[in-house]
This record gives sequence, structure tokens and C-alpha cells, in this order.
Amino acid sequence: MTTATATPAAEPAGHDRAGFGRLMVAEWTKIRTVRSTLWSLILLVVLDLGFTALFIGLTVGQWDNADAGDRAQIIADPVSTILGSGFFLSQLTVCVLGVLVIASEYSTGMIRASLLAVPRRLPMLWAKALVFALVVLVLGVAVSFASFFIGAAILADKVQVSLGDEGVLRAVIGGGLYLAMLGLFALAIGAIVRHPAGGITGVIGFVLVLAPLAALLPGSIGDHVHAYLPSEAGTLIAKAHQGPDDLLTPWQGYGVFALWTAALLALAAVLLKRRDA
Repeated sequence: MTTATATPAAEPAGHDRAGFGRLMVAEWTKIRTVRSTLWSLILLVVLDLGFTALFIGLTVGQWDNADAGDRAQIIADPVSTILGSGFFLSQLTVCVLGVLVIASEYSTGMIRASLLAVPRRLPMLWAKALVFALVVLVLGVAVSFASFFIGAAILADKVQVSLGDEGVLRAVIGGGLYLAMLGLFALAIGAIVRHPAGGITGVIGFVLVLAPLAALLPGSIGDHVHAYLPSEAGTLIAKAHQGPDDLLTPWQGYGVFALWTAALLALAAVLLKRRDA
């Protein structure tokens, strides 16, 4: 007598891709139906454009009284001044939203339902990260272009700058790239910490607190630590030209930021596999 053993039918080649596509649709539905997401993105637009107009307007108003070195720096790279004016505070909305996208699921217990639907866990993390990064990238690029045109119009009487100038188009698009990477960076910290308040504190510490502290370190050690911090390196992509004090080129800086983000996402993936929900 022989015993027949049932072998599972092979899954179609496109099954995994279709399954991941459904995961992305599910994550998109979760992101767009949460009120905090909509208000955070609206706040990003309002703060970015508002602070761009405010700071560039103040710069033009105080132009004759400004230090000659400050004026020379603006003339050398006006696009960096324009984009930096808006991103300085508006980027905090991306930091907060990136953490909340995943940490809020842990605080509400909704993560259990997500993991029951995706037992292998990691596809859920990758789908969430990809959808969120795409949302921030699209909005970030749009806001970056709007900020540039507003700032360039206000600054026109003092400094002329256009998208056709060397490095300007890359810097403006780079503003959106920076926000997208910052969103992934914040999401990774949120996945590691699993607590909204703790995650937000951690991200803001990286973005706003560590850089001034590193600048206090003596000599070349402080210069190198400061240059390789994630947000400091990442913002270089929104500069049209490498500054005389910059240790990294714009793309090198963005690469450093990407390595930081990849390392944190890898740690988040390991912890997601090993820890209970």
C-alpha cells in the first residue's frame, strides 16, 4: 500500500507582487483616511511657503544692514537660502508624521490586525515605508518648487536666480528628495521605539539638537561628526553648489543620509521580526 502525500500547488509567479500591491493599497488607505496625516501635510505646505515668504522678505528688507559675508553667501547660492528658509521648521511636520504613521498603530493596538493580515511582517513594513515615502516625495517636490518660485520672486531685486542656473533644478528637486528620506528616517525610528512621544523626541533630537552639539566639538573631529549627521548631510542635496566649508558634495551628503536611514530601517525590520506586537 502506498500513501499519497499532498503537495501544495505552486503559487503563480505574480502572486507575491499582486499581494504586495494589495498591501500598498491598504497602507495608502490607512494613511489617507487618518486626519492627522491630512493636517500634517497641510501644515507642511503652510509652514514651508509661509516661512519662505517671511524669512526671504526679512532678508530683503534688511539687505543694506546685513553683514557683507552673509550677503555674499546668499549671492553665491540663493536657492539654498530660499529652500532652507522654509524647510527649517516645516520639516518637523514630516518628522512627526513619519513617527505617527507606524508608532500610532502600536499605541492603539491596531498593529496586531495589520500583522495578522501579513504574518511574515516585513512586507507590511516595506509597503508602509514605500507608500509614505512616495506621498512625501510628491508633495515635497511640489512644495519645493512653490517655495523656490516665491523666494526667487521676493529676492529678485537683490539676487537673480532661475531654474536654468547651474545646480538649481537639482537642488529644488533635492528638497523633495530630502523630505522623503527624512520621512523614512522618522518612520524607522518610530518602528524601533514604538511609542509616538518617544519616537518624535528621538527624531527631533537627531534633526535639531545633535547638530549644534556636534559643532561644539573641537577641531576636525567636530567638523566631521557634524558633517556626517543625517540631517546635516541630507540637506546638502538642496544646495545648488558645494559650500567652501562643506566636507561632502550634495550627492555624497544625500548618500550618507540614505545610509543612516537604511541602517535604521534594517534595525526596525529585525526588531519587528523578533518582538511581540
